[in-house]
Amino acid sequence: MSTATISAAEINKLRQATGAGMMDCRKALTETNGDFEAAIDWLRKQGQKVAAKRSDREAREGVVLAKTTDNNKSGIIVCVSCETDFVSKNADFVAFAQSIADAAIKNNTKNIDELNAADVNGSKVSDLVNDKLASIGEKIGITKFERIDAPYVASYIHGANRMGVLVGLNKDAAEAGKDIAMQIAAMNPVAVDAASVPAETIERERNIAIDQMKQDPKMAGKTDEMLGKIAQGKLNSFFKEQTLLAQAFVKDGSKSVEDYLKSVDTDLKVIEFKRVALG
Repeated sequence: MSTATISAAEINKLRQATGAGMMDCRKALTETNGDFEAAIDWLRKQGQKVAAKRSDREAREGVVLAKTTDNNKSGIIVCVSCETDFVSKNADFVAFAQSIADAAIKNNTKNIDELNAADVNGSKVSDLVNDKLASIGEKIGITKFERIDAPYVASYIHGANRMGVLVGLNKDAAEAGKDIAMQIAAMNPVAVDAASVPAETIERERNIAIDQMKQDPKMAGKTDEMLGKIAQGKLNSFFKEQTLLAQAFVKDGSKSVEDYLKSVDTDLKVIEFKRVALG
């Protein structure tokens, strides 16, 4: 049976029965001369073959896209991964990733599961990913997803789609939002400020500082209380270097990020941020 004699209804029936992508269903029916049961077996065999061939591969390359809604009230970051930079730099693959990011915005998705179930021109994103896997011969998938909802969300893509940043602000400030997003891309802070650093991170840094001092001969004889005070000083240095508001502003090292925000608007605040990078 030729492709032309396989109806859309038959393709859709096979798709509904198997969950396979539209192109895979068309090919299965073509390969089996329209035999529905044989087409199911063909798909199962192909699926097993693909899974066996791809399960041991790591998808370290890919495309990272950051995108906001038209009103800048929400933003998403999506990482569509692949195995090689050859594929990640291919215009067709970048466009494919862009269509997934667009679907995330259009469908107001909150997580990867919702995104995989989202609709793109009548097909589920998960089906399109499977189709793309089959067509390019590499393991691909949506491996990272982040979202921010705020009064104003700025987005930034860095390094040929290798990193995406979102910044949630308490008010509309497009230029400042971009500046802060670039700061986050460059300096990779762990949190907005010291108060928002996770407790486990603080405890880890404190323990590292104390262990380092205990191994330092110059610290021999220091009491635990003294070591604790010195460790707190090291923690304060950590907060200055690793939290966004305390960092030196990359565009003007004479001021902190917090000082920069105040120079733009005394009430301007960063609510949260997300940073996703390949690797």
